[in-house]
Amino acid sequence: MTNKSIALLHPGNMGVSIGSCAMRAGHQVGWVAAGRSAETTARANAAEFRGYTTLKELLLASEIVLSVCPPAAALDTATEVAALGYSGIYLDANAISPQSAVHVAETVQASGATYIDGGIIGPPAMKPNTTRLYLSGLQCNEIKACFTDTNVEAITIGRSLSAASALKMCYAGWTKGSAALLLSIAALAEAENVGPVLREEWRRSIPALSDRLESNANANAEKAWRFVGEMNEIADTFEANQLPGEFHRGAAAIYARLAQYKNVDEIPSLDAILRALLDSPDTA
Repeated sequence: MTNKSIALLHPGNMGVSIGSCAMRAGHQVGWVAAGRSAETTARANAAEFRGYTTLKELLLASEIVLSVCPPAAALDTATEVAALGYSGIYLDANAISPQSAVHVAETVQASGATYIDGGIIGPPAMKPNTTRLYLSGLQCNEIKACFTDTNVEAITIGRSLSAASALKMCYAGWTKGSAALLLSIAALAEAENVGPVLREEWRRSIPALSDRLESNANANAEKAWRFVGEMNEIADTFEANQLPGEFHRGAAAIYARLAQYKNVDEIPSLDAILRALLDSPDTA
């Protein structure tokens, strides 16, 4: 495969790791700094991505667009790209519902682009055998080839325009949904003054829960603000299939109560997280 030029939109921690893998495979990765935070700029510069002055300039130089952004921004990002007449390959690798994926597909296809649906499972691709990029749609093999022998394992799952997003919704519906449930139960126990007793019972009868509570709190507090939109997308997916979405709407509210920990310098204690859940009003 010849080397490709890739436009990376909204390079957060995950996006930068995916882009870096593509660069290590010999491809060129570009981005636009305008409107991005100092943290994002530092990440992109450290990865040595090629900077462009405007999105139009970046798109003209790119054969592939890789969109990795918060779910709520996925459609607006696609709309902005389509408005500039982009007609290459557009990979949306955001945590969005199948219905949202179809809307994004229709948006970019209107400008002549080829849409590929993507779903990332796992942490940022810093180590091998940890991060999968599921792909569905046409020309998936062109994307898959961009990550040969890298930390990203690209897996094709058919020609559907929404299958990769559906898989992501199902997977995160359990992992992040159950994490929110566990945190909310622990907060309830604290409110009812039985927290220590519940945790001791967990240690005796379901020891994995006690360990998971601590790890969920440590791993998710700083990132919780990003999960709000994802939980609502999951709820939309359930409801589109005549299943109740209320549980994941509740999970969105739990994560919204932890949004105060975005970009904190120090990971809060479990007790502080549970207090935040009990003291914060709903904002989701």
